[in-house]
Amino acid sequence: MLNWSEIDTVLLDMDGTLLDLAFDRYFWLEHVPEQLSQQRDISRAEADAIITEKYQAAAHTLNWYCLDYWAEALSLDIRAMTWAMRSRIALRDDTLPFLQALRRAGKSTILLTNAHPYNLDVKLAQTGLAPHLDLLLSTHTFGYPKEDPRLWHAVQQHTGFSAPRTLFIDDSEVILDAAKLWGIGESLGVKNPDSGRPEQIFQRHRATDDYRTLI
Repeated sequence: MLNWSEIDTVLLDMDGTLLDLAFDRYFWLEHVPEQLSQQRDISRAEADAIITEKYQAAAHTLNWYCLDYWAEALSLDIRAMTWAMRSRIALRDDTLPFLQALRRAGKSTILLTNAHPYNLDVKLAQTGLAPHLDLLLSTHTFGYPKEDPRLWHAVQQHTGFSAPRTLFIDDSEVILDAAKLWGIGESLGVKNPDSGRPEQIFQRHRATDDYRTLI
């Protein structure tokens, strides 16, 4: 499916790509609304409505991924809540075999996540993922999310990767579109980012449900 002889660098998303997205689904769609409901003494349905509206307004911006933005917008201690729920964070079963194979093959592996740096730190501490990657980057460092072409230019300047010889793996087709439009050579979607949800279909990119089939 992939011509590895033409790939030097593998850029990897984190949530839903290396980690099971079930944690984030539970946290943002269940835990946060429940806490908002209790804090404001409103019904769960009212809390869901408030949060849905705010989520939609921030979609595809850096604020969508910013814990501090949501802490202020919802008047909740999102950092403390993330730490308290950290035991739910888990690697995908196929992540470590894939990263180990990439290292044996001499490929450069770079984690490129929209996750807030605090969120990244908690997830790295919980999973022990860091030693299996060559570089760890949060887009917050650059000021743009992966949906923004300016991010790709900034990351390329920072790392020096060759765009035509880079594979980018992500569970979002919109983000894969942005990477491909900017000039990333190869893209790969993740069909099963969330172990608790049905597989998703990619319309414009190749996709996999198990990295071990790529080794």
